[in-house]
Amino acid sequence: MTHRMLGLSCGRADGNADLLLKAALRAAEGEGASVSHVRLDDLRLDVFDQNAAWFWDQLMEHDALVISAPIHNRTVPGKLKLLLDAILGPKADVAFALEYVRLRDAGQEAAVKFPFDERVLRPRVGGFLAVGGANTTRWKALALPMLHHMTFSMQIGVVDQVVIGGAGTPSSIVLDQQALDRAALLGANVAQQLGRAFEDVEYRGAPGACPMCHLDAIVLLDDSAIECATCGAAGRLIAGADGAPVAHFDARGTHQSVLTVEEKHEHFLEVQETAKAQFAQADAVAEGVAAYAGFERPLAPRAPAHP
Repeated sequence: MTHRMLGLSCGRADGNADLLLKAALRAAEGEGASVSHVRLDDLRLDVFDQNAAWFWDQLMEHDALVISAPIHNRTVPGKLKLLLDAILGPKADVAFALEYVRLRDAGQEAAVKFPFDERVLRPRVGGFLAVGGANTTRWKALALPMLHHMTFSMQIGVVDQVVIGGAGTPSSIVLDQQALDRAALLGANVAQQLGRAFEDVEYRGAPGACPMCHLDAIVLLDDSAIECATCGAAGRLIAGADGAPVAHFDARGTHQSVLTVEEKHEHFLEVQETAKAQFAQADAVAEGVAAYAGFERPLAPRAPAHP
């Protein structure tokens, strides 16, 4: 059986992100994967019901997702967030799918039913490429955390991820053979693990502070408590061998990560309980909305005048 890899390019055709994705997909093809290449610019996301649904179906029919994005304003392009908002949510959450399957097989119904696509349970792996002009980390730090939002609901096992800098002009990445080689390595790394379940994926990127998402964005809480800003794993700052602070995560804290099915299931239960309680107060909600019905101070652009 030939496994299929879907590449999503979030930059212009043959721009830096697109070329890095081509390098990754070519290497994956060399490993025996069947590859496809979608450009975000080819999707009309103002037509959510058509193009977004089409992309969702492509994703559901592939075994891997590799995303390559240019870095705009320290993070990924806004259009990728539009796609994320259009296709993800409860429908893409494996915990919701697992619970709906369990209830269906038991002849039961969920208290509150959201859209449900059983194909989300298919094992998938993935990788991330982000590229920008800056070489300093502070101008690139928010790219990979945002890319994880495209995969965590579906329990896609991230095999590799890398941020590349120094590509300051369109297509100039071709001058950086090391960057092209790194993208090719990422493509090969992902292709070599096609078909693996999430728990069997071997992560091959830079280790990072968080043992779950392998990124370094840490939220400082009270009394040395910390939380991974990307995936929510909980830990503490402790003194390392040289006395410097080190992020430490134990098994209990990592179970809090949104990358775990356990945490997703807790979220499913929370959503069900909240929605059930609020649906039961529909009359009170309608009354509360009515209290604001007469307050309108709209400001919107005028439609262009036609001659």
